[in-house]
Amino acid sequence: MKQIVRPCHDGSSAGCSPNCGKDARLSIEAAAGELDCSRQKLWRIERGLTSAKTPDVRVLCELYRATPDQTSVLLGLAEVSRAEGWWHAHGSAVPAWFSLYVGLENVASSIRHYNAELVPGLLQTPGYATALFQHNRPELGEEEQKRAVTFRIQRQGLLARRLPPAPALTVILSEAVLRRPVPGRSVMADQLRHLLAVGERHNITIRVLPLTAGPPLAAEAGTFVLLDFPPSALGSPSEPPTVYVEGLTGALYLDQPAEIAAYERVWKGLDSLALDAGQSTELIDAIRGECHE
Repeated sequence: MKQIVRPCHDGSSAGCSPNCGKDARLSIEAAAGELDCSRQKLWRIERGLTSAKTPDVRVLCELYRATPDQTSVLLGLAEVSRAEGWWHAHGSAVPAWFSLYVGLENVASSIRHYNAELVPGLLQTPGYATALFQHNRPELGEEEQKRAVTFRIQRQGLLARRLPPAPALTVILSEAVLRRPVPGRSVMADQLRHLLAVGERHNITIRVLPLTAGPPLAAEAGTFVLLDFPPSALGSPSEPPTVYVEGLTGALYLDQPAEIAAYERVWKGLDSLALDAGQSTELIDAIRGECHE
């Protein structure tokens, strides 16, 4: 299931829908008439299933009585979505529901990632990524797996870019991620050495949640990513803070204040329980020697 949560005039967390004009006393047929388009096209725009042109977004914001801040954000999204990113060249290797995340990731100023199961894609080595696809996605052909791995590694370029400035990446990993073997001990040893190396970069912080910390509040939340964005040239937010929660066949994009606050509370709990960067480096190195070499 795909669910994209974006600012809606009524403040709900479900995103815009064909009933979005109710509070504005406007039917979807009337809104479609204002845009001179079909009801189905408007339905697809509001469901996030197709992109919207900037003039259409401006008209809809007026019709649906969006606030100035919401209008600014949505117009910004329309401008961003108009230009295809480099990832579109990878075709089927990038699911449609993940393409939006890659676009947001590329314009984020801060990325905070919690994972209790795997090393995040932004920090994976080619060997680790390949082993995961071979083990978890055996139905994919060899060439398709190679394309998926190439895309995953290419994504990591944003962490080393100069302009715009690379985002700050903070990753909190469960200790179990470091001890969980992948096929081939050398693959995991290389992956842990890679974590030690990239953790020395000025914009990357890797912390470990030790098993002795007990079950965190994040045990209920699961793996998630918190994205923050720089202000636009006009000072208004270029994007609202967004929580990304990935599933097997789709993802949630949450940006309502209550939703952000809930995940910020989870992150605060993780921050209080995780080892600091120095202690985490020592533990990663120790596990590399004990378990994988």
